[in-house]
Amino acid sequence: MTEVFIYDHVRTPRGRGKKDGALHEVPSVRLAAKSLEAIRDRNGLDTTTVDDIIMGCVDPVMDAGAVIPKAAAFEAGYSTRAPGMQISRFCASGLDAVNFGAGKIAQGADDIVIAGGVESMSRVGLGMSGGAWFMDPSVNFPAYFMPQGVSADLIATKYGFSRTDVDAYAVESQRRAGHAWEQGWFDKSVVPVKDQNGLTILDKDEHMRPGTDMQALASLNPSFQMPGEMGGFEAVGIQAHPEIERINYVHHAGNSSGIVDGAGVVLLGSKVGGESMGLKPRARIKAFANIGSDPALMLTGPVDVTEKLLKRTGMSLADIDLFELNEAFAAVVLRYMQAFDIDHAKINVNGGAIAMGHPLGATGAMILGTVLDELERRDLNTALVTLCIGAGMGTATVIERV
Repeated sequence: MTEVFIYDHVRTPRGRGKKDGALHEVPSVRLAAKSLEAIRDRNGLDTTTVDDIIMGCVDPVMDAGAVIPKAAAFEAGYSTRAPGMQISRFCASGLDAVNFGAGKIAQGADDIVIAGGVESMSRVGLGMSGGAWFMDPSVNFPAYFMPQGVSADLIATKYGFSRTDVDAYAVESQRRAGHAWEQGWFDKSVVPVKDQNGLTILDKDEHMRPGTDMQALASLNPSFQMPGEMGGFEAVGIQAHPEIERINYVHHAGNSSGIVDGAGVVLLGSKVGGESMGLKPRARIKAFANIGSDPALMLTGPVDVTEKLLKRTGMSLADIDLFELNEAFAAVVLRYMQAFDIDHAKINVNGGAIAMGHPLGATGAMILGTVLDELERRDLNTALVTLCIGAGMGTATVIERV
């Protein structure tokens, strides 16, 4: 098998996913093109050598449809020889795009792949692409379908996380993200989004509220109690997990991932591909895995896929220097730390999606880049990146500095 190296990564800032957000007027294709332009220009990339461009996009409809990475390549001025492919595995789409690219390189099919993702949630709303999972009773009955927030509250209830626990985690995420930005730790990887006149539209994650405290979060009402109790989804959760008498609703907008716009890409290549362009590898893709998990709990897939990945590689938790787990909801990360007895000092060390937001299809590539930068800053070696996924799945990737 050919070794797969990470040569670089970039991302846009995350803009608030509302009509008054800074990136609302920037279509998905333009966000994707900005990231493609940046990865090309900073690496002097000859785009005739790009074997594929793979991007995750969870809702590929309207102006996010029609194989958006190929459209973005046109806008970015790439060679017409560079093809494109659009994929979706819900929230893990950006990381799976990286894994798919790595698999193609490992098999010797490609030498240079750009992989990542994009989502403009202010322009294409969550769930706009529809789907049988939540619309067809023949599917959602056996899937124990419920809104993800209700599943997050089911996790909190089952594993004993209180409102204080999830709020305290959220406050720390905001503090860490704010501190990382203040220290300039994201500067080398975040590329400003500019308009056609070269004026900067956004150069910093817009969703953050680093001054958030426990008192502010205590004033927020639970977001998922009404669909749980009035919509009947609590009964679905209890049917799947009868050991639970009732769900304790603890999640709200302040301890859940933010809805945002953004794009990010990772430059992957073989040794031959990198050498042909004079690039120095920063890390290698050591291993990756996917798994299906409990569909009612839905968001515990990171635990299951981590166990699978460690078993397949013969690695142990002690071999991992840093962990990066998408902060879909606070209870997701708390359960992961509880399951593996991971010190909070080793996971999401620069905050996460609760503070900075979760641009669905892009997040996996973004957090892989974040943890790579942090490995280099701390002079550490190995990181594990993972995300929970709708319908009960998990994806994980281990990277290792070169």
